[in-house]
Amino acid sequence: MAEQRTQKYEVHVVTGDRFGAGTDANVWLVLHDGQGQKSSVVKLNSLWTNDHERNTTGKYVVTVAEDFGEVIKVEFWRDSYGFGDDWFLDRIEVHKLPTEEVHYYPVHRWVVANVHYVIHEFDCTLPEDDHNIKQRQTELERIRDEYRIHYHVPGGPAQVGTSWKLPSDEKFSDDYKWDIIKNKGSLLVAINLINLATKDKWESFEDLETVYRWNLEKPECIKYWTEDKWFGLQRLQGANPILITLCTEIPSKFKVDSEMLQPFLEGLTLEEALVAKRLFIVDHELLSNINCKDARMLTAPIALFFLNEKKDLMPIAIQLFQDERPKNPVFLPSDPKYTWLLAKIIFNNADATYHQSCTHLGFTHLLMEGVVVCTHRNLSPSHPLFKLMAPHFLYLLAINARGLDKLLSVNGWVDQTMTVGRCGMFELIKRSFEKWRLDINGIIPNDFQVRKVDDPNVLPYYPYRDDSTAIFTAIRNYVTKVVKFYYDEPQKVTNDTELQHWREELVLSRNEGGVGLLGVPGESGKFTTVDQVIDVVSVVISTCSIGHAAANFQQYSEYGFPPNYPGIVCDEIIQDKRPRTLQDVLRTLPDKETTLDIMVITKLLSARGTKSLGDFEVQYLYHPVCVRAAQEFRAELKAISKNIQQRNKTADFPYSWLDPEIVPNSISI
Repeated sequence: MAEQRTQKYEVHVVTGDRFGAGTDANVWLVLHDGQGQKSSVVKLNSLWTNDHERNTTGKYVVTVAEDFGEVIKVEFWRDSYGFGDDWFLDRIEVHKLPTEEVHYYPVHRWVVANVHYVIHEFDCTLPEDDHNIKQRQTELERIRDEYRIHYHVPGGPAQVGTSWKLPSDEKFSDDYKWDIIKNKGSLLVAINLINLATKDKWESFEDLETVYRWNLEKPECIKYWTEDKWFGLQRLQGANPILITLCTEIPSKFKVDSEMLQPFLEGLTLEEALVAKRLFIVDHELLSNINCKDARMLTAPIALFFLNEKKDLMPIAIQLFQDERPKNPVFLPSDPKYTWLLAKIIFNNADATYHQSCTHLGFTHLLMEGVVVCTHRNLSPSHPLFKLMAPHFLYLLAINARGLDKLLSVNGWVDQTMTVGRCGMFELIKRSFEKWRLDINGIIPNDFQVRKVDDPNVLPYYPYRDDSTAIFTAIRNYVTKVVKFYYDEPQKVTNDTELQHWREELVLSRNEGGVGLLGVPGESGKFTTVDQVIDVVSVVISTCSIGHAAANFQQYSEYGFPPNYPGIVCDEIIQDKRPRTLQDVLRTLPDKETTLDIMVITKLLSARGTKSLGDFEVQYLYHPVCVRAAQEFRAELKAISKNIQQRNKTADFPYSWLDPEIVPNSISI
């Protein structure tokens, strides 16, 4: 009898890099072709090898008949043998020998014991096209039970159910967690040395500058923090550059007049400056009547800025309170030197409060936590949109559960270093969520249009606008290519039950158990067009990357020299225009312990530990169309990076925080 001719495949089984990912269980595999044939059952066990350990690849040869067709799906399962039988499988690669042909079967799942998994090539399908819909639905039910929406603060943002026991997919890798611990340890050593070498009380700014040694370098702002030009630039490229708005009329509550402002308008009247689009405003009305820790006073200021002939944005008026009160003067650049400086310091204290509460914590960490939980609950791991967004969810729940829990604990960092304190911060976040809209604040170009600062002819120098718009456009281009590939017919949007359930929970009010997002596009409670889906996914990705990078990574640069951008003001708020002294300014500074605490945490938070946008830590999408889209995305980001770096070579105040080389994929710190 003639020997049966055969062909061979080498199967690569890649165990993921997750805490507890490796397994001691027995694992079996079957290959399936398109004609209904299947290989024999292969036990994935190599002699003298501890198979399926974390972040390792096992290689196994599978022999099939010569007429075995192209492999279209793999089937695998495990038992519960061994002390550690949990297993996180990243992917299976099928290599046809002796050719270089490779087929990819991404898994990205914790494999449940005694469940047969069937994964098709690329494992990326809409529900209506899934050949294993029962497996898909069963898995999604299990995930929903693990990712439950909870509200840790009454009326606050949607978060994952418990902070003490995160879902297994959400934990830090050992390397990343160790990097954070090492950074914190080295900073604490430096702080101990600084404590021994410096005075207990700041008697001058020179005293304060003595703390900058070892791992705490001097922030650049020390050179120019008192200058009006820098104060204007903070609205355009500081940690909170999302509020500056074209002023088309003076609010009645803002007690400025033409005579008062005339010396600062370069010969224009107030009305002429308004018509010429030379006036801009920041109004912190949202901060009104916030109850702060220990009855501290938080202002709700309004500031007016003038774009001068040099195209510099200059502050020309600051009012510290919104309401009519006897002691609520308008401070001007012509006021006594330290009086005007104190007005700017107190304005920045309010701005820093908005920054940490809303721009940073609220609109990135907490807003996206609800989106992450909702995505896991409604989109299968096999869904194209899940795979498209998943790289941008890396470590978000972990950093929120571990980091924010410590910073926002009773008498923790926020209570000690922020005027507002934790309870006031939570109240401010709730207020801000009632105003944030995905179709305005989330779609970056729309936000600039609403604030009327989208036109470079009106506001020529606004690097945050220019860089964030460029990256958002690149993100949307990438998302469009992937989404239109899978939703190539309009009815696929309306027929996608997972997609529609996702939208339903995103918009469901927090009182009813949803995420409570406002401004999510759709008609009659549903997504009806591909562009609506593209908009929402683009906002999610850009918030996790652009939004967080802009708000987070320059924290030390801004807060590291406290008078530049003070989270807390330790003296009474000025309510008249009498002359002040340098000692009055120094009294606003926190004590040495609080100052050093501010420096350590903002330095730690400003560290970047994950990969650049587009360079994904985990590859989820393997279809050639998606792979090409990702390559084109990286090329577009590289061109943006080159332009930013070229601009910064000649800039007096370089803005590099949205260079795509610096912007990470996710909110991981």
